[in-house]
Parts: sequence; C-alpha cells; structure tokens
Amino acid sequence: MLKNNPVVRRLVETGEERVGKLASTLLSNESFVATVQSLVSKSLAAKGTVDKSLRSALSAMNLPSSADVESLRAKVEDLERLLTSVEKKVDALLAARTTP
Repeated sequence: MLKNNPVVRRLVETGEERVGKLASTLLSNESFVATVQSLVSKSLAAKGTVDKSLRSALSAMNLPSSADVESLRAKVEDLERLLTSVEKKVDALLAARTTP
C-alpha cells in the first residue's frame, strides 16, 4: 500500500539517490578506501589469531576443534563407502556360491 504512495516513492528515490552519491564519494576517496582495506585486513588477522588460540585451548583441554570433527566426519564417510563396497562384493560372492 505504501509502495504505491507517490510521496513515499519519491522519498525512497531521493534516499536511494543520496545514498548512491555518498557511496560514490566515499569510494572515490583514497584515504577512506585505504582505511577500510586496513580495517578488513586487521579484522582477518585478528580472526586468524582468535582461531589459532581457540584451537590451542581446545587441544589443551583435549577437545576436538571443528576442523578435527570435519576431518573425522570425512574419514567416517570414506569408511562407509568402503564397507558398502565390501558388502556388495560379499553379497555377489554369496550369490555366486549359492547358485548352481
């Protein structure tokens, strides 16, 4: 209902236009872009440090990390595939043995 209101539509258009101009101005400012890049870089470095510290803490408490759990899950899936293959071969051997 509000979407069809011409006043609301004009306000939205004006807002979009102004936000677009602001974004364009900020992105053309080298200092702003460099600051954002630096913040992103530092955030990623901090995340890496936190992740490493968390893995160390979990290891010290003899608890698995999410990477350890994922690795174990992959190994279990491999074992399931291998067992399925062995089961099919055993079934085929039993079927061949019982048929005259």
